[in-house]
Amino acid sequence: MREFSQSEAMLARAEKTIPLGSQTFSKSRTQYPLGASPYFIAKGKGANVWDVDGNEYVDFISSLCAVTLGYNDPDVTRAVRDQLEDGVIFSLPHPVEMEVAELIVEMVPCAEKVRFGKNGSDATAGAIRIARAFTGRDHVAVCGYHGWQDWYIGSTLRNLGVPQATRDLTHSFAFNDAESLQHLMKAHPGEFAAVILEPMNVASPTPDFLHQVQDIARANGAVLVFDETITGFRYSNGGAQEFFGVTPDLATFGKGLANGYPVSALAGRADIMKLMEEVFFSFTFGGETLSLAAAKATMEKLKREPVAATLRNQGQKVIDGTRELVDRHGLKDVLSVSGDPTWSFVNFKDAEPYTLWELKTLFMQELFERGVLAFGSHNMSYAHRDAEIALLMKAYDEVFATLRGAIDERNLIDLLRCKPLEPLFKVR
Repeated sequence: MREFSQSEAMLARAEKTIPLGSQTFSKSRTQYPLGASPYFIAKGKGANVWDVDGNEYVDFISSLCAVTLGYNDPDVTRAVRDQLEDGVIFSLPHPVEMEVAELIVEMVPCAEKVRFGKNGSDATAGAIRIARAFTGRDHVAVCGYHGWQDWYIGSTLRNLGVPQATRDLTHSFAFNDAESLQHLMKAHPGEFAAVILEPMNVASPTPDFLHQVQDIARANGAVLVFDETITGFRYSNGGAQEFFGVTPDLATFGKGLANGYPVSALAGRADIMKLMEEVFFSFTFGGETLSLAAAKATMEKLKREPVAATLRNQGQKVIDGTRELVDRHGLKDVLSVSGDPTWSFVNFKDAEPYTLWELKTLFMQELFERGVLAFGSHNMSYAHRDAEIALLMKAYDEVFATLRGAIDERNLIDLLRCKPLEPLFKVR
């Protein structure tokens, strides 16, 4: 049985100075069952990570999709080391800002001009601000998860601290339901500055959905924004917009842009982006060179090597293998697989007498014990080769058997070494 004593001691120490003990909600104890989980990672290489207790894992979380090439990719690390010799930040822009912007314009269909931030939330907030400036309107239609800032998070259950006036300006519509967007437009005619959505997450868009959203946005004078924080430089070199053949007015990028280094980008039509000369979107560290050097190396590798194709090919093996095992163990009424091969999901349902959260807790406990770091998604990286997929399939074969037995024997709670996870804020 794996030991997590160092992780748990560090968690107790961290919580004295850090709320939840983590800077990122999705990396906190709310997502990982206490008593059966690691909480701190010491190092990573390729597709593998090691926790502070020395346990090794094949990592299918890939730092929440931020690591596309693999941990400590040699090309990216070399570029960062070389840049470090010259400096990290200066009193004037460094040429690498322009070079990375040029690469994005070359690779992304909608990109004519580019501005950088540090997090995906910077880019999405910038997109909404500039769309409001361009249209002279205030309301925003959203579909998916778009970050922590007030304009979006106020529309969710995590709206504590967001003024009601701000909440009232953001309206949700349903994925693959263009009529729900049309309904918003009719309810607030001439008031929408932007329509922003993740072009795909758990479910694939129906053949006409993205085109319908584009048509509705145009007909109502709203700026169409694709939030490609995850899909960008993952689905294809030009993102989901290239993959699905629908070009938005603006797009935001973050995870995957620099293989884990902190940088994000807002890119789009020149006439809209020109307003960045007037709209205040400015960061002391927006031109920080180490992250931009990492972005340049990452994008050059995407162009040079079959990264996107490999993510898709390897991810399809994971989807096919997982579905076969779900079927073999008679769990189709409990588990399903969805998403894109580069970013797919194991979805849980209740199985009397157990909730999906109890099932997922046992699932995670048993995966961690078998050296797989995952919580129900397959965030593929270029480092996930056949050996890593084989280890995942072997673990799933054993864990699915355990789940089936726990349901049939009604002894799931007895198998847990921790309290079950509780229902949480759902971001998608």
